[in-house]
Amino acid sequence: MKKILVTGSNGLLGQKITERILAQQDFELIATSKGQNRYAVKDGYTYAEMDITNEDSIHEVVAKYKPDVIIHTAAMTNVDTCENEKELCWLLNVTAVDYLIKACKKYQIQLVHLSTDFIFDGEDGPYTEEDKANPVSYYGESKWAAEQLLMQSDIHYTILRTIIVYGIVNDMSRSNIVLWAKGALEKGLPINIVNDQWRMPTLAEDLAEICLLAAQKGAKGIYNASGKDMMSIMELVEQVADFYNLDKSLIKPISSDSLNQAAKRPKRTGFILDKSVKDLGYQPHSFKEGLEIMDKQLKQR
Repeated sequence: MKKILVTGSNGLLGQKITERILAQQDFELIATSKGQNRYAVKDGYTYAEMDITNEDSIHEVVAKYKPDVIIHTAAMTNVDTCENEKELCWLLNVTAVDYLIKACKKYQIQLVHLSTDFIFDGEDGPYTEEDKANPVSYYGESKWAAEQLLMQSDIHYTILRTIIVYGIVNDMSRSNIVLWAKGALEKGLPINIVNDQWRMPTLAEDLAEICLLAAQKGAKGIYNASGKDMMSIMELVEQVADFYNLDKSLIKPISSDSLNQAAKRPKRTGFILDKSVKDLGYQPHSFKEGLEIMDKQLKQR
């Protein structure tokens, strides 16, 4: 049984990985995060505090548990905050990866690293794994820099690139576009939504599953790991409104330029998933299926 250490275990993806491992019992799990464990179930796995910005903290935890695989989900993902706080962004998204690479090299560990569609400029999506990166934001630059560190290293690495992750867990530190849109529309609040960006939203369960497939199969290299439905952000929010029978007249289309955001966003990303489907057996849900899964979980809370 492979031993997996997860960084950022308190986050949405981290909690979904914990949930999946506890249900299947096919891996031994060491969940790590900064601060206390926020996952509701405390049995059946080990929790250790680990600060990814502290090299000693990483080496101490890794030396103690000696995992076969590290799944690195922790990152700074707020695109505008990354633009405004570049030093912190680089520390969390690049320097931390460098620390993990060193630990993985020392103990011959596979590193499964989460990356993003924001390494692309969005001029020519959907993208394959081989397409040329050209980030338009500092967040994208930091994630591309981390990818390059992995590619230049001689460790066993897997890069999983994903897009707009949505889902629900009991103790969430931040929302996501699906929950935000649902919450605002239920309160009858008008919302401004960009109508000139296209993405392939990813159910957190699907992303957790491909993380574990990559660990199980010892996958090497780069894999696309998004949902399978391409849609505009406007369509995404309209589908949420349709699913919950909410008032679509509250949704106001606007252009990206009118938002005056700190960071530029790529226009049209999306991924071609053929390699992940063929090599890893990845089978993501449709967006509608994802909403049904999430809704069922919301009703059980």
